[in-house]
Amino acid sequence: MMPAAQAPLYEIKANLFKALAHPARIRVLELLAAAPDTAAPVSYLLAETGLEASHLSQHLATLRRHRVVTSVRTANAVTYRLAHPKIAELLAIARVFLLDSLAESGEQLRLAQELPASPLPGSAS
Repeated sequence: MMPAAQAPLYEIKANLFKALAHPARIRVLELLAAAPDTAAPVSYLLAETGLEASHLSQHLATLRRHRVVTSVRTANAVTYRLAHPKIAELLAIARVFLLDSLAESGEQLRLAQELPASPLPGSAS
């Protein structure tokens, strides 16, 4: 395996998307994007996600490892924030893309449901 600095950009990008490829991590990022100053304490993330502390910790570690979030410890509290403001934009673009895709699929489904029913092959009409 070659060092990340020598890997082609498409491989690095694929690894970023692998880091994002879990619903809990997307939820954490959405919470951070919506939080004031795109930062929130772990206690808030725990309450909002409903995850067990150990599971949230694993997801946050993955996001930190891929430099998607950063953390700051102050006394007993750890606060997480988006590592870059464009991460919030990435989430927003993904939302628009998915909503557009779902709307298109919904329109295709509606049109398909309006087609007359065709008899099954081999059945009497």
